Amino acid sequence: MRRSTKLILFSAAVFTFAAGLAGCGPSGGPDSGSDPNETAATVNGKPIKMEEVERAIKQQAQGQETHLSPLELAAARLQVLQSLVEQEVMFQKAEKEGAMPTDEEVTGEYNKRKTGSGLSQEQWDAKMKEIGETEASARLTIKKGLAIQKLQEKITGKIDAPKDAEITQFYNNNPEAFKNKRGAQLSAIVIDPRDNGQGDTTRNELEAQTKAKEVGSRVMQPGTDFATVARESSEDPDSKMKGGDWRYFTEEEMKQAFPPGVSDYIMTKMQNGQVFPQLVPFESRYLIIKLTRKQETDEDRTLETPGVRQEITDFLSNSRKQLLAASYQAIAMNEAKIENFLAKKVVTNPNELSGARPAVSPTTAASNSNVNSSPNVSNAANTANAVKPTNSTANTSNSGLITPNPGTNKPAAMTPKPAAAANKTGNSNK
Repeated sequence: MRRSTKLILFSAAVFTFAAGLAGCGPSGGPDSGSDPNETAATVNGKPIKMEEVERAIKQQAQGQETHLSPLELAAARLQVLQSLVEQEVMFQKAEKEGAMPTDEEVTGEYNKRKTGSGLSQEQWDAKMKEIGETEASARLTIKKGLAIQKLQEKITGKIDAPKDAEITQFYNNNPEAFKNKRGAQLSAIVIDPRDNGQGDTTRNELEAQTKAKEVGSRVMQPGTDFATVARESSEDPDSKMKGGDWRYFTEEEMKQAFPPGVSDYIMTKMQNGQVFPQLVPFESRYLIIKLTRKQETDEDRTLETPGVRQEITDFLSNSRKQLLAASYQAIAMNEAKIENFLAKKVVTNPNELSGARPAVSPTTAASNSNVNSSPNVSNAANTANAVKPTNSTANTSNSGLITPNPGTNKPAAMTPKPAAAANKTGNSNK
């Protein structure tokens, strides 16, 4: 489900990956096989191994990397490696600043991820093996993420809260940002036919439809707690962790996002707390939707409306923190001595990268028919972009395996969303 726009404070905190690189070693072309112990890049003399990049690509592409051409795969590796370089630069800064987590904090986060994945010990071990992760590499990934997060907090702690006059001016200059449109706050249980390795129990359309109908019948029973069922059955990490809590949709957004008739039914037929009587297809998944709250009319919020001042305060403070963090990272990257051997290999052998993709057998194509609709790997042409570890903050609340859901390093919008709209979640990276 698509996540709410968040102010990403550290674009370099890419603890999403403990990753490596194939095809950048001293022998063969950029698309050749690789020694996992070969060095892809160095940061102030500290090597980043090819093994790390390949692990990141494997985790993000979820098996689709085998369908990429050498050209596409090389592009993906370059993107992954760049983010790993940024991560290593910031981790080294954290070490110098003494912003390091304790072993107890690392262990606690590792156990939190493991429990939050919803996997049994056997399933956890199998998934770790599948993505090329070990407990040691996973703990290092977490350690780096927590260290960068601590560094972030130390640096951005210098930011003062905005003054009342600035808050008032911001409100007066952005009146449309404080209008709540007619719409509804929805909760959802997500059933996904794709095997995304995050506690999924369904692997295809038939299994997904069967489970969705079973879960749907269960939540329709009087006295059933929707949040409890969501934590037990949802196949989306966000909704699972939040007990199904999803986002606020304006009426127009519902009409665009859902099949015809769903929006009208929610707004005219349903009462707060009721569950939509049918499965709702959404981005190649099935949703069981509950109406949490309905707003019948548009509402103009004022500075005296509860929460508005705090919303503006948070937005302005976070915007400053984002700028400070980005500036700090830019200086750190400029000061670091970085050697990118993969990039050098591509420059040296630019004509050895074929654009032809491997042939896919009918059986493989059929088994991947659902996966191809995934936002991460929608088709082979986009997979090179999909597998790059988009820079993210150290999301220590992530409930999946060691690789957290990617964030974004794009600046947040310059106007805050109304409180209702700002509660939009939805993670298309499920």
